[in-house]
Amino acid sequence: MESLASPFDWWVEPFIDNIFMRNALWSGLLAVLATSTVGTWVVLRGMSFFGEALAHGVLPGLAIAFILGGDTTLGALIAALVMVSGINLIRNHSPLPDDSSIGLLYVGFLALAVVIMSSSSGAYSGDLSRFLFGSITGVTDSDLLRQLIIAGIVLSGIVVLHRAFLVMTFDEVQARLMGLRPRLAHAALLALLAVSIVASFQAVGNLLVFAFLVAPPSTAAMLVHRIPLIMITAAILGTVSVVFGLLISYHHDTAAGATMALGTVVLFLIALIIRTLAGSGKVRLAV
Repeated sequence: MESLASPFDWWVEPFIDNIFMRNALWSGLLAVLATSTVGTWVVLRGMSFFGEALAHGVLPGLAIAFILGGDTTLGALIAALVMVSGINLIRNHSPLPDDSSIGLLYVGFLALAVVIMSSSSGAYSGDLSRFLFGSITGVTDSDLLRQLIIAGIVLSGIVVLHRAFLVMTFDEVQARLMGLRPRLAHAALLALLAVSIVASFQAVGNLLVFAFLVAPPSTAAMLVHRIPLIMITAAILGTVSVVFGLLISYHHDTAAGATMALGTVVLFLIALIIRTLAGSGKVRLAV
């Protein structure tokens, strides 16, 4: 009721009077921009479990870089690339299904991060919680600049490789016949996925970045059917979750990252209920 009785005080004033809230807003929006676009391809290609594993796979790099006093973003990126290489290596040399190799590395990397951060040379549990759940209200101007650069890289890659991703997603054989090199395109998609996760961990943390990566594109796919529209709609839905999540966190003293992530899931459930009541069938995608 406060949001209706004093709309300016509830909706606008927190972002005007509080520089931490403004930085948090920009950080959340940049995270949405990166994750919604690459997350669309993750959802369409059925790579959600891989996205979740990769989100946790950056933790050892974060932990090691933090202990050594290095750049945590660089450490996270190196860990993500190591995990991608490890999954491909196990996939090529193991008779197990793909989800088994992903699951093994997922557990291994997460456990390694906890061991490092809980050791005598590691940091205290508060730092581990910050990596896991994010610290969006502590974002600095340099963090925002880094996010902006990474978001630009992700968007550029999505635009340049759109045709290759499109054909690879729906017909890999056709992609080969067209000379689009689907394996190389798949590797590029994994790299963009890793970069987008690294860009977003500061905002919502590694355990919650998966929500931004999957929930908005999944919701958008139920509402619109053309892939560019799915990306745009996912970005809008993610923006709504960021704004509402930050405001609820500010006024009711809840965890900002978790509140934003919960918002993405709530929007998905609302869209699912509406679609069910409307009697719509399966999602149909169009180029």
